[in-house]
Amino acid sequence: MRMYDIIKRKRDGEELSTEEINFFIRGVTDGSIPDYQISAFCMAVYFRGMTVRETCDLTYAVRDSGERLSFSFDGVRVDKHSTGGVGDKTSLVVAPIVASYGVKVAKMSGRGLGHTGGTVDKLEAIDGFRTTLSDEEFVSQVNSIGLAIVGQSRQFAPADKKLYALRDVTATVDSMPLIAASIMGKKLAADDDCIVLDVKTGSGSFMKTAEKSRELARLMVDIGKNAGKRTVALITDMDRPLGYAIGNSLEVIEAVETLNGRGPADLTEVCLALASHMLSLAGKGTVEECRRLAEEAIADGSALSKLVETVRAQGGDPERILHPETFQRAKYSCSVTADRDGYISHVDTESYGIASLLLGAGRNTAEDSIDYSAGILLRRKTGELVHKGEELATLFANDRALFGPAAERLRAATVFSSEKPAEEPLVYDIVT
Repeated sequence: MRMYDIIKRKRDGEELSTEEINFFIRGVTDGSIPDYQISAFCMAVYFRGMTVRETCDLTYAVRDSGERLSFSFDGVRVDKHSTGGVGDKTSLVVAPIVASYGVKVAKMSGRGLGHTGGTVDKLEAIDGFRTTLSDEEFVSQVNSIGLAIVGQSRQFAPADKKLYALRDVTATVDSMPLIAASIMGKKLAADDDCIVLDVKTGSGSFMKTAEKSRELARLMVDIGKNAGKRTVALITDMDRPLGYAIGNSLEVIEAVETLNGRGPADLTEVCLALASHMLSLAGKGTVEECRRLAEEAIADGSALSKLVETVRAQGGDPERILHPETFQRAKYSCSVTADRDGYISHVDTESYGIASLLLGAGRNTAEDSIDYSAGILLRRKTGELVHKGEELATLFANDRALFGPAAERLRAATVFSSEKPAEEPLVYDIVT
């Protein structure tokens, strides 16, 4: 079998066999296939696409290219994966809700890169919180309290790491089969029983239209079900930041407020939708029944208690959760005001995320350090009427020189109109 022939067959629109796809991923993993041929293959897939069967085979080959989680957990295990967004702190709310009902959440989360934030970075804003646990600690904590959230330290899907690096520099990132194989290859390697996918759509997401998001969601749900996993996907809005806080410690504070029943309406709604589907897949009732359970976990404080228990178990200071006003604040703040009257008709959410990055709250490369106290608190959101001189957002940083570029980026990303825009749904669709 020659890689040349596999590239040629896909270039010509032919369907590849399972053996050919496995040969390709083996070569990616062991380095026997050179980068230029891997890149050529990705470009052929970009233009010719793949069938569902081919995409499933590619996903399973990526899954099997490294370690697979084989720990013994008591009970049903469920996980949530988001395709990434701005202000998306849902894991900090949803995971404790679900775990408070005895469902196991053994979550391995990523770090933020570019305009999107990472759950691990938010948790590391809590003094002492350990995002690396030994295998024994990880299993013991999940079995005893039902929830552990750690960084992705294992060699899950090493083929994906190589593929993504080359896709990133060859303009083949936005290929539906390659996206699905990347996300689901890692999810299946974690071997959860149930998977809820939060597929973002809009200006702050990878998929800019609801149609493309639905296509990706259907493909990933098919892959999950073909692998024997209970899988559902929600298409949720990312044409505006989720909640009002953008930045690590600011987002933890907002997540705690949400668990106290005082969170922003949009963040609360998306969290309840995700939690109800996770609980339902885990066998706790219908989606409607599980929504009531999720609401009760917030109302009676059991979800907040579960987060406190998790933070304490992983070495974090629980006072940060019980009294979030004790989080360290940035030295300086800067108000960004409106330069005209009008309704906020649209925002470029990705640019809002980049503005937060410019303040020090994010990273351009995996090696960059971040400022946990930096970020943005929005004062007005899409659909609201604003008068000239009123505050749009407050910026936080430990270096005043960072405010100018960030404020300019945020203002340029905010579009005004004389008429109130139509209200868009928070959950566009559910793919089962």
